[in-house]
Amino acid sequence: MVTASDELMAALRAVRSLGLQSWCIGAGAVRSLVWDTLHGFDRRSAVEDLDVVYFDAKAGPEQDADLENRLRSAMPGFHWEVTNQAGVHRWLAAALGQVVPPLASLEEGVATWPEFATCVGVYLNGDESLGVVAPHGLDDLFELRVRHNPLRASLATYRQRVAAKRFGERWPRLSIDMG
Repeated sequence: MVTASDELMAALRAVRSLGLQSWCIGAGAVRSLVWDTLHGFDRRSAVEDLDVVYFDAKAGPEQDADLENRLRSAMPGFHWEVTNQAGVHRWLAAALGQVVPPLASLEEGVATWPEFATCVGVYLNGDESLGVVAPHGLDDLFELRVRHNPLRASLATYRQRVAAKRFGERWPRLSIDMG
């Protein structure tokens, strides 16, 4: 599915060109592509944003903005969101007053996203082969199942996301567990 998407492959190549050691494009871009394909949609969902996550314990918060700017220059048609998972604990404390321990890896960060089906990312190796980051596996994604991941998001936040993203409207074959 991913290799059949010229748009996502171009985005993966752009991120790979940054030279990050541990990274992926994840969340909505991957989830929507898979669900659109499994629903047999001729017209794919518009890519609302491209979530690029990486892990670099030595990088400061300014690196995220620098990487976003580089990606916007390379592919200005996308809304890029770049986040170093090594600094998420600082952002959560400052923005939301939520105190959490630092993450130890990219995979640990992806594992905290609000729905299990969304806890998936892909990256592109130098030989053009794809890698997958899926700390909770791929079953929920490919079985069209939406369930709350309690690792970080509250049930209320999860419910708000499901409603705001209109999962049931957009993909009617989904099985959505509202908890």
